[in-house]
Amino acid sequence: MIFLMDLQMMLLDVLYFVLRNSLRAVLRPRTKPVDGELVLITGAGGGLGRLFAQEFSRHGAEVVLWDTNAASNEQTAERVRQTGGKAHAYTVDVTSRQDVYRAAETVRRDLGRDVTVLVNNAGVVAGKRMLDCPDELIERTMKVNCHALFWVRRAGPPETVKAFLPQMKAQNHGHIVTIASVLGLFSTPCVEDYCASKFAAVGFHESMAHELLAEEVDGVKTTLVCPYIVDTGMFQGCKIREEVEMILPPLDPQYCVEQAMNAILIDQPLVCIPRLTYLPFLSRALLPWESNVVTYRFMGSDKCMYPFIDTMNNRPSAMPIKVD
Repeated sequence: MIFLMDLQMMLLDVLYFVLRNSLRAVLRPRTKPVDGELVLITGAGGGLGRLFAQEFSRHGAEVVLWDTNAASNEQTAERVRQTGGKAHAYTVDVTSRQDVYRAAETVRRDLGRDVTVLVNNAGVVAGKRMLDCPDELIERTMKVNCHALFWVRRAGPPETVKAFLPQMKAQNHGHIVTIASVLGLFSTPCVEDYCASKFAAVGFHESMAHELLAEEVDGVKTTLVCPYIVDTGMFQGCKIREEVEMILPPLDPQYCVEQAMNAILIDQPLVCIPRLTYLPFLSRALLPWESNVVTYRFMGSDKCMYPFIDTMNNRPSAMPIKVD
């Protein structure tokens, strides 16, 4: 009897959330204020990270900027300050546990308060076929795009004062944002390192979100952002079928950040940008493998990374590109 009652309640809840989210797609819900929040953004030295810093500052938040490139990171901080915002730049390598732990303690000591919004934006791609890619580039992709999520959220070994997620849980207040990719929901050839790392990032984020809900930490929100290719130069040269690209072009970085911010401000758990990219995500789950292969070939997605890899091979430096 208890099982049947629970089953009935579960089905009613499922129906309620389906209807609620369908309505939210038409009628925009009320946004939450982020003025006064302390927002930490990784990979803040350019592109998406820089735009996120400016967007959060525009909404009244104070921003902490982490990047390995001190000069570009300071440029981001200056742009925020020029518009009247508060920005603090730190040179941090998120692949290093020790570097992250030290920086976390430094931020807390310098600012005298805890980070309340964490935006994990930093990422790289090797830009080589798997069999041609040096091991160290594959390892770096996994470290930046996946392993760093553990260090940045945990932000301290057991014997030190912890920050970020532990403090958010203790205060039951905060927001964790993971900038993943649609390539963390469905894959494409020739970027195995990137797809693997983004699938891992999606799995990590969703597992963490379930853990927070299981522990009834309802004040700490999570948002998983999965954008299509963003026109920052990271996947320069990537090309799908011309007719398809007319309705699915690379995303303008400002548009991408604005859509992500819209989702963050209404505590939306998942956003794919643009909405059209929900379709291949659903088809991957619902259709046979061969059906998805045929669709990929029709769209030109099966070979879309070939010109990107050629572009990368012709560059003077073989270092991976950072997500901006």
